[in-house]
Amino acid sequence: MSWRERITSDPAVCHGKACVRGTRVMVSVVLDNLAAGLLPDEIVRHYPTITIDDVRACVAYAAELARERLIPHSPDAA
Repeated sequence: MSWRERITSDPAVCHGKACVRGTRVMVSVVLDNLAAGLLPDEIVRHYPTITIDDVRACVAYAAELARERLIPHSPDAA
């Protein structure tokens, strides 16, 4: 499964933010929930329009972004 099959960005939906295809569930929301400690099945229960595979696609999308861009993370970075 490729994240490209499940993640879309449309200027008419959520201001162009990356979302799970066919929904208004933003990738950032899924990632925030994972970071907060929710398990994928808990996220799917909270957002019944997405699946476990959609959650995995969000993580794969985030991994792709992390490979492409450096984000300063040291305390001295601006």
